[in-house]
Amino acid sequence: MPILRVKEIRDMTSEERNKKLNELRTEFTRLKTMTRAGGAVENPARIRELRKTIARILTIENEQRLRPEKVSTAGKKKK
Repeated sequence: MPILRVKEIRDMTSEERNKKLNELRTEFTRLKTMTRAGGAVENPARIRELRKTIARILTIENEQRLRPEKVSTAGKKKK
């Protein structure tokens, strides 16, 4: 089960996405450090889910950033 669904991420503002991204990165770093130190992680699948959710947030953030550029050039004709 994903930590955040794509629809939930799209409904967030950019500031909320950045805040959530920082939280997830902190948790991801903590879990990776724990595994590298030889400790047992309670839920190893959580690391994979965190990695995927971070990628989803970054992808959607990038789409939102690029969207206005595509809209402005969509109506122009090529010569």
